Amino acid sequence: MKHEEQQIIRLLKEGDNRAYKYLYDRYYTLLCAIACEYLGDPFLSENTVGELIFRLWEKRETLEITTSLRNYLIRATRNRCLNVLQLERERREIAFSAMNANEYETVRVSESADYPLAVLLIDELESRIRQAIENLPADTRKAFKMSRFEHKRYEQIATESGISINTVKYHIKNALVRLKDELQEYLLQNEQQNL
Repeated sequence: MKHEEQQIIRLLKEGDNRAYKYLYDRYYTLLCAIACEYLGDPFLSENTVGELIFRLWEKRETLEITTSLRNYLIRATRNRCLNVLQLERERREIAFSAMNANEYETVRVSESADYPLAVLLIDELESRIRQAIENLPADTRKAFKMSRFEHKRYEQIATESGISINTVKYHIKNALVRLKDELQEYLLQNEQQNL
């Protein structure tokens, strides 16, 4: 590690604002470009890098940087982007599975009087969803139903089914991929690109 970087890390640990400014001035643009490669969204990339540098400042006293500062920041950016992508995948899974039978009924009741065609479309979609779920392999279907309709945690499903948590995760992921493929015509175009 260069002497200049050692000095910056020392100033950072001491809480010197010049070190914080140095991180922004020297690495912000580079880190945003790297983040954008992972995330594909300039605004999200800037927020992610801004958060990263802010977290560095918060944890400055306990930082242990053994590589070059540049390499450390690049690796930290990559890890943060992977976390953001994972959270986004989980958010989409939850959004997909969050609508339960009661919510379908609420939509149907509110739209039935004013939009009879909407009721027909919703009925068709519900039917296609039920059929798509029934088309899943038996173990995948069982895990998916326990998760989404019985609201059981992965640990509960694993215990009750006599399988590992990783197997439960595999079944849920498999179910979501198959359902997405089978119900693709019902997804909005931009949603298809995001999934």
